[in-house]
Amino acid sequence: MQTAAPFPRHIAVLILATLACSFAGNHIAARIAFDHDTGLLLAMLCRAGVTLLALGALVFWRRESLRLSGATWRWQILLGLLIAVQSFCIYSAVARIPVALALLVVNLSPIMLALLTWLLGGPRPTHQALAIMGVILFGLVLVLDVPARLISSEAPDGQWIAGILFGLTAAAVFAIALWITEHKLSNMAGSVRSMLTLIVVFGTSALLGASDLIPGGLGLPSARAGWIALGCLVLLYGAAFSTLFICMPRLNIARNAPVMNVEPVAGMLLGWLVLGQLLGPWQVLGGLIVVSGIVLLAYRKH
Repeated sequence: MQTAAPFPRHIAVLILATLACSFAGNHIAARIAFDHDTGLLLAMLCRAGVTLLALGALVFWRRESLRLSGATWRWQILLGLLIAVQSFCIYSAVARIPVALALLVVNLSPIMLALLTWLLGGPRPTHQALAIMGVILFGLVLVLDVPARLISSEAPDGQWIAGILFGLTAAAVFAIALWITEHKLSNMAGSVRSMLTLIVVFGTSALLGASDLIPGGLGLPSARAGWIALGCLVLLYGAAFSTLFICMPRLNIARNAPVMNVEPVAGMLLGWLVLGQLLGPWQVLGGLIVVSGIVLLAYRKH
């Protein structure tokens, strides 16, 4: 079967930037849905379910094999559980703190992945990579407005702290998931791996909802705006995720993947335009430093 020719680079970059904006828009819609009492698990169920249907159709159309060894199945199930935790944590962060702030914290996962790979016997990060990581962490200090919070006499904001901790947990869990994908499941077709992952995410969300371990996890939106936001969340995420896998063979991901790191910047702009979430000048500068550093790390790797 002849492989389709890659898109011209400017087209590939435009597609990836559009997908990044769609993923950012999914989180903006999620915040609106949560503000209207939509349950986190309901959002995860709807998002995973619709995207699963699209990926299942893609796998069926391509006639890709689902035969896996026992060891591969174990790693695949673990990957699905990790992504379920990551999805819950990032939505929990988005529900508590500005969307851009949550996305910037979650985007620390490349640093965590590099350190995890080193810890598990992989190559040690170079001095240049460590320097870039240091710059990224400095940018994060500005984003989180740490100096102002340290000198403030006000009591710490519990919601802010919880949101940051959820974001850091999402970044750490996603780093582990990326390591498993790269070292244990790299021989699987991406669409099959993602479809099986979404099956685990959907099943985990359904079981948690049925057990009522998370109060209000399956709560329905209390207003029309919440229903519309839930629909937009599913549409934006499902369309972006499916488009990514359909077009992936022509996007030259190895070269152009860093473009996806514009998601936090898009989240910053959309959060301001749609939600009125304003970050201070130093926070915006810190956000740009974080994104620039992550892009530099990605380009060095590739």
